Amino acid sequence: MTDPYLSLSSSALAGTAPTPEQARWILEGEDVSLLALLDAAFKVREKYFGREVMVHVLNNVQNGLCPEDCGYCSQNKDSEAPIRKYAMKSDEEIFEEADKAARAGASRYCMVLSGRGPTVERTKKFAKLIKEIKSRHPIEVCLSAGLMEDEHAKILAEAGLDRLNHNLNTSEERYGKICTTHTYADRVATLEAARNNGIGTCSGLIVGMGEATEDLIEVAFKLRELEVPSIPVNFLIPIEGNRVLEDGSLTPEHCLRTLCLMRFVNPTAEVRIAGGREGNLRSMQPLGLYPANSLFVEGYLTTRGDAARDTYAMITDAGFTVSGNSDYDGPIPETGEFRLPGPLGDLLKPEISARS
Repeated sequence: MTDPYLSLSSSALAGTAPTPEQARWILEGEDVSLLALLDAAFKVREKYFGREVMVHVLNNVQNGLCPEDCGYCSQNKDSEAPIRKYAMKSDEEIFEEADKAARAGASRYCMVLSGRGPTVERTKKFAKLIKEIKSRHPIEVCLSAGLMEDEHAKILAEAGLDRLNHNLNTSEERYGKICTTHTYADRVATLEAARNNGIGTCSGLIVGMGEATEDLIEVAFKLRELEVPSIPVNFLIPIEGNRVLEDGSLTPEHCLRTLCLMRFVNPTAEVRIAGGREGNLRSMQPLGLYPANSLFVEGYLTTRGDAARDTYAMITDAGFTVSGNSDYDGPIPETGEFRLPGPLGDLLKPEISARS
C-alpha cells in the first residue's frame, strides 16, 4: 500500500499538485496522523526554504474610512468595531514605521491602506514612498491598497515595489456572502495587473468564515493557477462589531491542516502564518513552521499579536532561523537561555521574594 504522506511530499517535490481526493483527505481525513502530515509538508518546505523563517511587519497607513462591506474587516463601512479612524499617515510617520520594521528584523515592510482603491495621483505618491524606503533600508516593500488596474501597477513597478497584496479571501462562489461592494473577479484582475507589470503578487485567504472544505481547496488551487509566490493564510479574528465572526472550525489542528494543504498545492510559494496565528494556533504555533516559512510580528492591521522578541524565541526554540535584514538591532534569543512568558523581572514568586 502506498504511503499517503510520502505520496504527497514526493508529488509536491516533483511539481505535481494533490488530487482533489488527496486535498479533501488532508483537511477532513479521520485517519490523518497530524505529525506525519506536518513531516511530509516539512520535506517540501525544507527543499525550497531550508529552516529559514521570513518575518514581516505591517503598517496600517490608513484606518477605517472604507466604502467596502467586507464582513470580516473592522474597517468596513458597516462594522461597529470601536476603532479609531484616520486618513493616510504623513510621509514622516510612514518612514518612521519603516525604520522600526527594519530595526525589528523584518524581511518585508507591508504598507496597508483601507479603501476601494487608489487614484493614479495617490499611486504616484506611493511610488515616491516606496523608492525612499528602499533607498534607506535593505528591506523589501509590499503594498496593499485595494483594487488596481494596469496603469496603477505600471507606476508601482517602476518604483521598484516588490509585492502587491490583494487577498482572494474565499472561493468565487462564496465571495458574495462575504462582500457585495466588489467581486472576486475584481480581486483577480488586480493580481493579474500586478503580475503583467512584473510585480510579485501576494494573495491568500481567511479561514473560519463558514466556508466548506471545497472552498478552501478551490482557493488553494486558484493561487497555484495564478502562480502567486507569497500566500498569507489568515485565521479569522473574531472582532466584536463585525458581521462575520468565528464559525467554530478553527481548532489548532484544522489551522495546521490548512497550512499543509497550501504547502502541498503551492510547494515553491512563501506560505505565511498571518492574522489570527496567536489566538487560533495557541500552544501549537511552532508546528505551523513545518509547512509555513513566513509570519508577521508585532501585530496586524487593527489587532495585537506577539512581539518580535517572543516570536523570534519561538522560531529559534523550534530549530529554525530568522531570515531578516542587516538593519536589525535587537537580539535573537539563544535556544539555551531560560525564559518565561510575560515581562522580564524577578523569577521568584512575589509572596516568596524577600524583595517584595
